[in-house]
Amino acid sequence: MDLWQLHIFVTVVKEQSFSRAADVVHLSQPTVSSHIRELENHFQCRLLDRLGKKTEPTRAGWLLFDHAQRMLALRDTTESAMQDFIGCIKGPLIIGGSTIPAGYILPGLMGPFSKAYPEVSVHLVSGDTRQIIEDVKHGKVELGVVGARIRDTAIVQETLLADEMKLIVPADHPWANRSAVDFDQLVQAPFIARETGSGTWQSICRNMTEAGLNPERLNIKVTMGSSISVIQGILHRAGISILSTTAVADDLSKGRLAALSVNGLALNRFFYLTLAKNRTQSPVCRKFITFARHHLQET
Repeated sequence: MDLWQLHIFVTVVKEQSFSRAADVVHLSQPTVSSHIRELENHFQCRLLDRLGKKTEPTRAGWLLFDHAQRMLALRDTTESAMQDFIGCIKGPLIIGGSTIPAGYILPGLMGPFSKAYPEVSVHLVSGDTRQIIEDVKHGKVELGVVGARIRDTAIVQETLLADEMKLIVPADHPWANRSAVDFDQLVQAPFIARETGSGTWQSICRNMTEAGLNPERLNIKVTMGSSISVIQGILHRAGISILSTTAVADDLSKGRLAALSVNGLALNRFFYLTLAKNRTQSPVCRKFITFARHHLQET
């Protein structure tokens, strides 16, 4: 058994396929199968079952998968630690961001970070807040930036950046020239909601509840899975919505959309740096966290 064989085994489990795993590790399928057989001979038990087109671990395979992931993570951490010691930060970093951070905040950090640390390769994964939290917990991404605070003992979060949300309407909407509307007016208008896993939607509902307003009164006509979709929905008159002003900055500046407040409703929120409590961050990850804190404070 060696770490390369464990890497191949973990890849097969994640891809649920020998052929897809072979593509990922740049080997032929027979070579991948040979490595798996060697592992099974070493442990004297079957590790993988082929169930039709899908490959799944046996109970022994799941046990090995769990330990193998830890060993491979320790390998990566060791590599990064040694590079850090000799003053060379290099290696991969996988970051997860919910819709607004992945679309508008994290990309702005990538250029200056890559310039400062050219030997680091950064991969950005996007999803809603719920998905990114799960990815952080299971080690699929090393750190996440999301738009909602989560109550989960496996997760630690810190405030990274403030965000302003506003009621967004088309530029020719009757409310476009107003600074604010009442909640009783808002609930009469067709409203575009985000999916339940969205940090934006969680913040909207929480802020309304804290203000003594019932989010169930909203006249929800459409539910969409991203801020981009909501923006297009507003532009095409499917309804109005509450969005981060960061996401609509371009449309506001070009006069396509207008932003206003809702009387009695505070819509500010925060983005949170999110880490797995019991996972050790690599030196590369720690460098990025420090870089992000300083960069965002300066801007």
